[in-house]
Amino acid sequence: MSLLLEFPALRTSKAFRISSPPAREYNCIAWAAQDTNAWWWPDPMLTAYWPAEIPREETVVAFCSAFRTLGYEECESTELEEGIQKIALYARGGSPTHAARQLANGRWTSKLGKSEDIQHELGDVEGELYGHVVKLFRRPRA
Repeated sequence: MSLLLEFPALRTSKAFRISSPPAREYNCIAWAAQDTNAWWWPDPMLTAYWPAEIPREETVVAFCSAFRTLGYEECESTELEEGIQKIALYARGGSPTHAARQLANGRWTSKLGKSEDIQHELGDVEGELYGHVVKLFRRPRA
């Protein structure tokens, strides 16, 4: 996948940079959850990790519940807060598509499927592929 074709906003983003090489072991949901050992997705046909107590449904509600198992609570602000870790959940047509995690410098980091991990501004990956941010979460930074 050509990042600049799939995510045109990255072309002019001052925050965009590739931060690690492609990896097949984990996806964006796992990356947001800080797990680089598993592919997180609720589809029961995939050999993917999903929290046992959360329904295996590709719904915003199920993804919210999955992040709650990690101590996250919903919030409204994308602003950087000292000592707070944030996650943004993206959806298209009501179905979750992507998650990004806020870094300590206020930028966001994403894993793009089996491709690279990148740093970016929150809106840089919004669009036709991932849709838009539909939920934000916060918890104390470890």
